[in-house]
Amino acid sequence: MSGRVVHFEIPVDNDSRAREFYSQAFGWQVMEVPNVGYNVAVTGPTTEQTGPTVPGFINGGLLDRGVGAVKQPVITIGVDSVDEALAAVEKAGGKTITTREPVGDLGFSAYFADPEGNILGLWESK
Repeated sequence: MSGRVVHFEIPVDNDSRAREFYSQAFGWQVMEVPNVGYNVAVTGPTTEQTGPTVPGFINGGLLDRGVGAVKQPVITIGVDSVDEALAAVEKAGGKTITTREPVGDLGFSAYFADPEGNILGLWESK
């Protein structure tokens, strides 16, 4: 899985407006995660156990703008180890924005900036 784009995040100012927009405009199934300021965006056929069931698409999320590092749309890259990936990012000239953080029972995430100033995410499955 290492090095593949596995997820996206889109910051929003109004959760319900954004859920309605992406559902109507693209047919996404957008589900609020209570008390977290996060909405899961399912963009195609998916199972809970394996995720996307058709090659060529990823799922993502809509999150409250201004909470955490995400201020613009972000792509997330799957890695075997967030800590090792952050070390490689730093060695290659990037900058760690947030260190490895648990995401429930699913895995771990972090954010980094590339040398061009873009913020991207990292994902390590549990």
